[in-house]
Amino acid sequence: MGELANMSVTAGGSAPLTMTSMEIAELTGKEHRNVMRDIRAMLAELHGEGGVLRFEHTHHNAQNGQAYPIFRLPKRETMVLVSGYSVELRARIVDRWMALEAQAALPVDLLKVLNDPSALRGILLGYAEKVLSLEESSRALEEKAGALDRIADAAGSFCITDAAKMLQIMPKELFAYLRSRGWIYRRPGAEHDVGYHEHLANGDLEMKLTTLVRTNGRHKVTEQVRITPKGLAKLAKVLNAQERLF
Repeated sequence: MGELANMSVTAGGSAPLTMTSMEIAELTGKEHRNVMRDIRAMLAELHGEGGVLRFEHTHHNAQNGQAYPIFRLPKRETMVLVSGYSVELRARIVDRWMALEAQAALPVDLLKVLNDPSALRGILLGYAEKVLSLEESSRALEEKAGALDRIADAAGSFCITDAAKMLQIMPKELFAYLRSRGWIYRRPGAEHDVGYHEHLANGDLEMKLTTLVRTNGRHKVTEQVRITPKGLAKLAKVLNAQERLF
């Protein structure tokens, strides 16, 4: 039916849709000569004998070069013709008309593409390249996620300045983010930040005693909030998602 289907819609979809007698015969399983007879009788009743000629056309067979008379019927005449057919045969015609109308509603450029194998191959190639690109991006994200998981399982902890270097951001930016998101705070009159209980309890932060050597050689023991590998991995994921913390 592929060749007959192409005969039903004119180029560009500008002319009214028609269905050929050959296609009607194929859809209904009837002999084409019998369909031609039924059409002539129907058209004579609807439009008179002179009206029959308005719907007559010629089909040229590309294989043997011969020409055959056919009819091209608009939707109204097609529906009148098959009104006396069985429900099953009428349903086939109705389904075919719906398909023709849907095809005619497509933009002209899209119809040209659908009928151009080289254009279709180009579109499919473009989509294939996009799929490969997305797969590559997905693999890269999986590798990043694996690396972050390995960081989270590491031992030890980092001061906020060192953590900022590892995250490749400014230390003041990381301090500001941790304070604004409820990771750390500073008690009134204190010199150093302290971690919030929530992040200390879940292992994002830890408080560690650090010994500092003063310029005069004396030692000072102070408590320092540090970021654990687990907390560093969380911050890295935020950066991957947002590109920047602020």
